Amino acid sequence: MLIKITRKSQPKASEITPHEVYLKRREFIRAGAGALAAGLLPGAAGAALGPDFGDLPDSRYNTDEKLTSYENVTTYNNFYELGTGKDDPHKNADSLVAEPWSIEVSGECAKPGVYSVEDFVKPHKLEDRIYRLRCVEAWSMVIPWVGFEVGEVVKRCEPNSHAKYVAFKTILDPENLPGQRRRVLDWPYKEGLRLDEAMNPLAIFAVGLYGKALPNQNGAPLRLVVPWKYGFKSIKSVVSMEFTRDEPPTAWGRQAPGEYGFYSNVNPEVNHPRWSQRRERRIGEFRKRKTLMFNGYEEEVAHLYAGMDLKKNF
Repeated sequence: MLIKITRKSQPKASEITPHEVYLKRREFIRAGAGALAAGLLPGAAGAALGPDFGDLPDSRYNTDEKLTSYENVTTYNNFYELGTGKDDPHKNADSLVAEPWSIEVSGECAKPGVYSVEDFVKPHKLEDRIYRLRCVEAWSMVIPWVGFEVGEVVKRCEPNSHAKYVAFKTILDPENLPGQRRRVLDWPYKEGLRLDEAMNPLAIFAVGLYGKALPNQNGAPLRLVVPWKYGFKSIKSVVSMEFTRDEPPTAWGRQAPGEYGFYSNVNPEVNHPRWSQRRERRIGEFRKRKTLMFNGYEEEVAHLYAGMDLKKNF
């Protein structure tokens, strides 16, 4: 099925989700200012069954794809800080200490500093954004994220003319995070986007999913979601954001540069050295389906790479 961002007459999230919890979320008490603030506190955001966000607007970026179940979304994860097995993050979720939490902003910008999660969230209107997130090894999910545009945060930080990239870093806490006690990767996990990629409205900071606060295993309390790229690009539990002149190093780019390029765009014409990327399997389905260029968002993001060799710049 061709994945398109619905521009007119899109179905509301409550009309297309199969998950009982999500269907019921608009029946809960509508969140006032105090309830919303409570829902975004770092500690609450780390709870697997965190507070409901109340009556959220439906995003214009929603899709009409069948959603992956809440159970699969929260129990089948890549989060190596909590273990390399797909079920390890769920089992070890309590190891992530999500309170207190802060995000350091630095580099080529006018407003560096240390911000709380609330500082990031308060100026923005939260929306449900239903995207298909592709991960490595050709599996995918469709997830109703609650979040806000990375670009809005970028604007507030006022990057200067030297800023060309945004580098992100995740938490470093080997005392509590079992995966970081092993040299699986060069910890802490690092990722990066070109500045214009970060400014694209499809790129969001997620603070929840299925109308609930983001579970630890899914990257609480704040994670990146870049739906036209492979899932490993969506760094979890972000603690820093740096504006740089040069292309920043990335975790998988350092680990296996011949396999994981900086751009990491979904491109079925570029095979991973160890497997084809022409087809993918949706979690919860048996049959594979055709992988779409830019994960189906070609119309919205292809202009970012005009004139680039997308096989060389993979």
